[in-house]
Amino acid sequence: MKAKMEYHNPVLLKESIDGLNIKPDGIYVDVTFGGGGHSREILSRLNEKGKLFAFDQDEDAKRNSIDDPRFTLIPQNFRFIKRYLRFYGIKKVDGILADLGVSSHQFDVAERGFSTRFDADLDMRMNQSGELSAFDVINKYNEEKLTNVLFNYSELRNAKDIAKRIVEARDSEKIKTSFQLKEILAAFVPKSQEHKVLAQIFQGIRIEVNQEIEALKEFLLQVPELLNEGGRLSVLSYHSLEDRLVKRFIRSGLFEGEPVKDFYGNIEVPLKKIGQMVIPSFQEIKKNSRARSAKLRIATLA
Repeated sequence: MKAKMEYHNPVLLKESIDGLNIKPDGIYVDVTFGGGGHSREILSRLNEKGKLFAFDQDEDAKRNSIDDPRFTLIPQNFRFIKRYLRFYGIKKVDGILADLGVSSHQFDVAERGFSTRFDADLDMRMNQSGELSAFDVINKYNEEKLTNVLFNYSELRNAKDIAKRIVEARDSEKIKTSFQLKEILAAFVPKSQEHKVLAQIFQGIRIEVNQEIEALKEFLLQVPELLNEGGRLSVLSYHSLEDRLVKRFIRSGLFEGEPVKDFYGNIEVPLKKIGQMVIPSFQEIKKNSRARSAKLRIATLA
């Protein structure tokens, strides 16, 4: 089964699937189907009794669906994982894979508005039927709300100044395209760091549009009750916001605050980590530059 590499080149493919410790007759879930690279690798390790369910809210992902009786593609956000697995009569699974990166396809199709490289309408919706777009965030959020998005999701210290500039600019005319936005923000983007800063700004807007942090939290909270004894969670993240959430949830079962200890100083956690965090090799990064920020964490039921 050959993955559709032109859609998305899977990062840490072998390592992330090895981390699932696949049972040939098990039930598995790929919650970020994309080009299907990870799904095809999982299927290659299952026998005729095994099952794989995949989630993807992007309409474009349907083009990559796999013609295999063991495979089911569910066109929904993974935040609804338990609900839709129940619809198919599945209460427990043996492993869950999540690749939290935006697919290469989404970055490379100009009209989706994800990339800083193309002049396109401000969209950035992963679910193209979603109501909130990047245009709405940029043109309708008040200064305080916009500041919060840029500070929390773009991790920019000058988020307030950038938000103020956007609000001032849109008073003259609506900001409709990515290049318009880049021009408005030119004063805040040093030439030496242009790609990095613009990528951070676009990242923050995209996270807000798609409610990515909320969706990730909702997903992670459902994982422990879905996993069978010995079941595994394998998660690939690409920026610090996601990785911190994943790391913290595996360590403490919480996203913030400190866990409550019992009389003996122990804490009850739903998951336990397997091994250490894995990062791509130099050779993989050389072949696929988008792999450079990837971090893989693996966990099982505590």
